[in-house]
Amino acid sequence: MKNIYLIVIVSYLLGISIYGWYLNRKHIETSDDFVTGGRSFPLPILIGTLLATWMGSGMVTGTANFIYTYGPVAGLIHLIGEPLGLLLVALFLAKRAREKTSYTIPELIERKFGPVARVILAICIILSYVGIVSYQFEAGGYILNITTGMGVKAGTLLSAVIIIFLSVVGGLVSVAYTDAIGTLIIFSAMIIGLPIAIAQAGGLSGMISAIPAEQLSLTGKLSGVQLLGYTLPTIFLVLGEQNLYQRFGSAKNAEESRKSGIGLFWLGLLLDILILGLVTPAIILYPNLKNPDTAFFQVAMGLPEIVGAFMLASSVALFITTADSYLLSAGTNITYDFWARFINKNASDKEKLIVTRVSIVVLGILALIIGKFFPSILSMQMYAYSIYGAAITPAFLACLFWDKATKAGGLTSIIVGASTVLIWEIVLKNPMDLNSIVIAGPLSIVCLVVVSLLTQNRAREV
Repeated sequence: MKNIYLIVIVSYLLGISIYGWYLNRKHIETSDDFVTGGRSFPLPILIGTLLATWMGSGMVTGTANFIYTYGPVAGLIHLIGEPLGLLLVALFLAKRAREKTSYTIPELIERKFGPVARVILAICIILSYVGIVSYQFEAGGYILNITTGMGVKAGTLLSAVIIIFLSVVGGLVSVAYTDAIGTLIIFSAMIIGLPIAIAQAGGLSGMISAIPAEQLSLTGKLSGVQLLGYTLPTIFLVLGEQNLYQRFGSAKNAEESRKSGIGLFWLGLLLDILILGLVTPAIILYPNLKNPDTAFFQVAMGLPEIVGAFMLASSVALFITTADSYLLSAGTNITYDFWARFINKNASDKEKLIVTRVSIVVLGILALIIGKFFPSILSMQMYAYSIYGAAITPAFLACLFWDKATKAGGLTSIIVGASTVLIWEIVLKNPMDLNSIVIAGPLSIVCLVVVSLLTQNRAREV
C-alpha cells in the first residue's frame, strides 16, 4: 500500500524540481530576479504563493496538533488569528508596505529608527525564520516516515537537502510557481477528502457526540490566558511578516498587492475550515496518537489511496516551498542588511546573488541543528511566531502608521520584545505553560509608545 504514496511523492518532487530548474534558467538573471521574481507575478500566481507560505507544516502539523489535543472549539479560536490578521493586511497594510519597502523590512526600519535598529531587527528575523524552516524539515521527515517507513531523522535530513537545493537553485520564481501548483492540488484533495473523513468518524453528529466533553469546551484543556497565548502569535506574525511583504513586493504594482491580499484572506479562511474539518475526525479515528503533529497525515493515509497520496505529496511540496521562502527571505536579510550594508557597500549584482545563495545553505544547516532542541513542531511554531511578533511587528507598524514613534522608542521595543521571548522560552522554559507572546507582545508595544512619547522633544531637536 505504501508504494503508491512513495511513487506519487517522489514523482511530484521530481517534477517540481525540474520545473524549478527550468524557471531558474529562463527567468533568473539578476539578484532582483532571484529575490522578487522581477516584480511581475500574475495575480493568481501571487495569491497561490502567498497562501502556500501559510500552508507549510505550521498549519498541517502544529495547528493539527493543537486541534487534536485541545479539540475543535479551542482549535477554531486558535485559528481566528490567521484570517483576522490577513484581513487587516489586505485592507490596510499590503498596499502601503508595497509602496514603502524594497527588499527587507529592516531597510524600512532603518529609515525610521536608525542603523542599530535595522541590525537587531534583522537578527530577530533570522532567529525566527530559522525556527520556521526547522519545523518544515521535520514535517517532511514525518511524512516520509509514515509513507515509506524511513526513519524520522533520515527523512528530516533528506527533506533538508531537497529544500536547500531548491532554494539555492530557483529563488522566488521557482517557489512562487510551484507554490501555485501545490496549492491547487492540495485544496482539491482536501475538499474531496473532507466528507470521506467525517463519514469514517461516524458522520458529523456521531463524531461530535464521540468527542470527549473537555475537548468540546470553549478552551479545551487550557485556561483562557493560555489559549490567548496560542492565538496571539499568529496575529502578531501576520501583521509584520516580511515573507508576505516580499511577496507583495513581487506584484506589478501596489493595487495588485491589495487584490492579492484580499484573495489570500478568502482562501486562508477556506483553508482553516478544511484543516479543522479534516483533523477533528482524527480525535475519534486515532485516539491514542503518540505524536499529535501527525494527526493530519494519519487522516490522509485513511482516505482512498489516490486522494491521500496527492494530499501527502502536495503537503511535502508545500513544506519545501514554504521553507524555501523563509530561507530565501532570511538569506536576503544577510545579504542586504549585513553584507552589502557593512562589508561590501559596492558589491556587484553577481556578488549579492552569490552571497544570498551561500547564506541559504548556512541557514539551512543551522535550522537542521535547531530542530533538535524543541519537543514538538507546535512548540517550535509558537517560539518562531512569538519572537517575530514581539520584536518586529510593533516597530514595523509604527513605521507605516505612527509618525511620532522615535528612534529610542523603536529600538527599546525591538530589544525588549526579543529578549523577553528568549528569556521566557529558553531560560525559564515557559512558566505556567504560558506562551511568551502574552508577556512579550504587550511589553513591546508599551515600550514603543511610552519611550516614544517621553523622547518627543529630543527627537525634534535631532
